[in-house]
Amino acid sequence: MEIEVENLTELNEAVQAGADIALIDNFSLADTRNAVTASRGTLKLEASGGIDEKTIAAIAATGVDYISIGNLTKQVMPLDLSMRFLD
Repeated sequence: MEIEVENLTELNEAVQAGADIALIDNFSLADTRNAVTASRGTLKLEASGGIDEKTIAAIAATGVDYISIGNLTKQVMPLDLSMRFLD
């Protein structure tokens, strides 16, 4: 079970509830480090929110287990690759 949390208090509640993964959404770098320390050995952490190519290395260095980057899909324009057959 994965639970999205928005602060360290909610993270503690997720740990107490027995969550498998906590999605830490829009955490500061300091709070991300604190979350890693507080949850070590109890659940996995997925960092999300405001992460881009400039911040991903610092987020990864905190020790989170997973990182989600919404900009990978939000900024992509679809490409029409349909095939048309003429009779």
